[in-house]
Amino acid sequence: MNHSYKGKILISTPDISGDIFSRSVVLVIEHNENGAFGLILNKKNSQMSSKFKDFFDFKIEVYDGGPVENDKVFFIVKGKKVTDIYTEITSEYYLTEDIEHIINAVLSNELNIQQVKIFSGYSGWASNQLDAEVQRKMWTVVDVYNLDYTLPNDQTLWKSIMQNLGGEFLLWANSPEDISLN
Repeated sequence: MNHSYKGKILISTPDISGDIFSRSVVLVIEHNENGAFGLILNKKNSQMSSKFKDFFDFKIEVYDGGPVENDKVFFIVKGKKVTDIYTEITSEYYLTEDIEHIINAVLSNELNIQQVKIFSGYSGWASNQLDAEVQRKMWTVVDVYNLDYTLPNDQTLWKSIMQNLGGEFLLWANSPEDISLN
């Protein structure tokens, strides 16, 4: 493997499958010869959001990180490290599964909930699988600078990035959700 997509954004090409990856924006957390790991930034999970609201007693958005291990919870945190168990994404963001420290930090106001994005599950690829999907044009790999990973995002994020890419991507950005209707 001569390259890594670690820290890059994957933009899905619209397709008619309608699966979780359709119109997804995925942050690649890790990519090496063993495979890749990432989180979908723009797919809200209303069922998990409701469960977290019941626990915290205030509204919290939970996102589908991907189709793998939906019983696992991940946090992207902006700023202060409140746990020793983390993976650095950038100097400003980190990823952790340390639910106890994150919840305690939020409840004690050490972290503002706006500094945290919660994910259920993750996106995973076996060795060379992501490279093959990129070659088949299932994903466009982009560097997106100044993207706040903790912002509440929806499908407008996918469309906005596609529009910024310009050219043929403008066609995809303006296509209907169900491209068979096009």
